[in-house]
Amino acid sequence: MSLKLYNTLTKKKEEFVPIEEGKIGIYVCGITAYDVCHIGHARSAVVFDVIYRYLRYRDYEVTYVKNFTDVDDKIIGKANAEGTDIYSISERYIKEHNEDMDRLGVVRPTVAPKATENINGMIRLIGTLMEKGLAYVVDGDVYYSVEKFEGYGKLSGRNLDDMLAGARIDVDEKKKNPFDFVLWKSSKEGEPWWDSPWGRGRPGWHIECSVMSQRFLGDTFDIHGGGEDLIFPHHENEIAQSEGATGKPFATYWIHNGFIKIKSEKMSKSLGNTLTIKEILAAYHPEVLRFFILQSHYKSYIDFSDASIAEARVSMGRFYTTLKNIKDALNEEVDLSNTSEKDLSGEDEKVFKKASTLPDRFKEAMDDDFNTAMAMGYIFDTIRIINRYISKNSASTRESLFVLNEARENIREVGKVMGLFLEDPDEYFEKDKAREARKSGLDVEEVKRLIDERKRARESKDWDRADELRDLLAARGIVLKDTPTSTTWKVE
Repeated sequence: MSLKLYNTLTKKKEEFVPIEEGKIGIYVCGITAYDVCHIGHARSAVVFDVIYRYLRYRDYEVTYVKNFTDVDDKIIGKANAEGTDIYSISERYIKEHNEDMDRLGVVRPTVAPKATENINGMIRLIGTLMEKGLAYVVDGDVYYSVEKFEGYGKLSGRNLDDMLAGARIDVDEKKKNPFDFVLWKSSKEGEPWWDSPWGRGRPGWHIECSVMSQRFLGDTFDIHGGGEDLIFPHHENEIAQSEGATGKPFATYWIHNGFIKIKSEKMSKSLGNTLTIKEILAAYHPEVLRFFILQSHYKSYIDFSDASIAEARVSMGRFYTTLKNIKDALNEEVDLSNTSEKDLSGEDEKVFKKASTLPDRFKEAMDDDFNTAMAMGYIFDTIRIINRYISKNSASTRESLFVLNEARENIREVGKVMGLFLEDPDEYFEKDKAREARKSGLDVEEVKRLIDERKRARESKDWDRADELRDLLAARGIVLKDTPTSTTWKVE
């Protein structure tokens, strides 16, 4: 099956054909570096991280460009408020961003350019637009004339005449048209500036992405991505700038991820319902947040709540429980090097064949517009089959261990593309317990001390004291599970 993806530009699902066989260029709009990243940033980052990982998994050579906006009204405002410069502000939040992304398991892009590193390119592109009659100057400000670009509105599906008919009077009287947008802003007191043919100033927001994508990917590249909030006007304006200057198609395919809502409300600072990545990762394992995002198709909206993220944690617990069961079974020192599929029969053969198809079913799902929800369903199916198989095979044979090893390798293979199942199961559960204990105000060392005391009471057959300690732990939300060799615990 060939890869198909939904193209925002054509409003339909299309077969993906790269410009150059075996190679793909992707540009994704990054953050404006003036604050810490929130869960909306996490969704976009994880979605395009998985797309990047998957295309490389399918043996494409991928150049992935994701920019930083490091000069902007908000950055300038914050710098002025703190009595510092834009570089101090942007570098602080770029560092914060990178720390968040690393914790979230997001692979660094091939190139992460900054706007301020590309000012000369922006000045050159604006000059080209001026020469072509697509831009005009008013008092040192340069504007793009949208009426002079025939294809304006083709990405968002908006008609310029209809927009003009319904437009309110624009507050900027310098513009010839209320939808004209700024390419270059003349400098004001207290703002950073660069010299240009139109006087001292700084670039508008939209121009930077046209220049940086062109610099690293060429005039036309394969995939442009971002959140759906960027379709209009940002991406629409990028097309107008880039295609107006070069006369060539800008990007062949456009991919946009949906919003995250908080308890069914749009996330907004004005509503006070923004959640930072740091806040979420203080309470949940990074893979839980990744799973929460990837269990839905990238185009759909996701509703974040305490209940929904807790459900994601339970699901990740099921995955890792299966991986731990496989690990524990394979701890027996059995040489599997001389075992092959030819040695299998009956239930062993049946489960092996099912587990072996997981990578192909995973590719089938991902080739259908990067359908991570469907892919996750296939992983769940495999987990359920393996759990039933383990419960029927308490006495492990060389053949059953061979089957379990094959299943684990396939789960890990597809999991790596999703950025999941990367932890050792025992380490995952230890971190999960510690995190849950902190959330409940429990002292992990105290819990372990009480469990050890209970163990000694059981060994000395002091059953009353052992029961008393179990009840004490249960009252604190600690659930114990006794096995012939040890006692494990979790926070309920």
